[in-house]
Amino acid sequence: MGSTSKIPEILQHHEAELLSAWLQEITATSNRRGLLKEVELREECREFLSLFREAVRQNSTSTSDIQGIAWQEMRNLLTAISRSRSQKGFSPSETASFVFSFKQPLFEQLQRELAQDGQALVDNIWMATHLLDKLGLFTTEIYQKTREEVIRRQQEELMELSTPVVKLWDGVLALPIIGTLDSARTQVVMESLLQKIVETGSEVAIIDITGVPTVDTLTAQHLLKTITAARLMGADCIISGIRPQIAQTIVYLGVDLANVITKSSLADAFALALQRVGLKIVQRTQP
Repeated sequence: MGSTSKIPEILQHHEAELLSAWLQEITATSNRRGLLKEVELREECREFLSLFREAVRQNSTSTSDIQGIAWQEMRNLLTAISRSRSQKGFSPSETASFVFSFKQPLFEQLQRELAQDGQALVDNIWMATHLLDKLGLFTTEIYQKTREEVIRRQQEELMELSTPVVKLWDGVLALPIIGTLDSARTQVVMESLLQKIVETGSEVAIIDITGVPTVDTLTAQHLLKTITAARLMGADCIISGIRPQIAQTIVYLGVDLANVITKSSLADAFALALQRVGLKIVQRTQP
């Protein structure tokens, strides 16, 4: 079937008509016309036609395999298109329709050219369907990977923003934690805290867990790892925000915090931290 394909010949001789019909099809079915410039869309379609024709011609004996070297440039083009559509807010189906919308213009041209040869018409339509379906699904896969990359990057940025290390005083740092403390976030917390300890030469770090909703064994282990790492850098740690229910949970779980200083509030922890660095808070007398 691949050796008798008429697709490359038809694409070469009728490129202008196919391009025009394809652009009309995209325009008629798209709800995002304002997000794409006509010149940009025309160039994408023209390049697709050129690469499609060449790939089918080179790989005529195995046209169903779009992962071969003959399809490399086509995959590169569709990757760029999918990433661009994703960034502009297109949905997966809208992105894939760039490829699928080419079916009707191509099928109509095949029917005109092969009307007298029923078997060749069926073979070529089946071949085109198989290829365009695979290329359309490829754009969806790339779209999904792009969205996952964006989400992962946003999560990392949010994680960094949600674990700020604040300098309260010379030699005293505070790390307020809000939300669940999992393994990935613990790594960010630890790196941020250790980096700040190195930069400021701080002797005391307060880890405030007032905003942590629950403490389980895993959370406690993450806290202990962070405290151990800070001690290795020469800084003592104080855990503040120990509420009654959290204290009960820690006791119930059997978590050993015997060597860790804990305070119920950030204010108490700060007062203790000042003492550790040789300072104290005194109440100002009224004149």
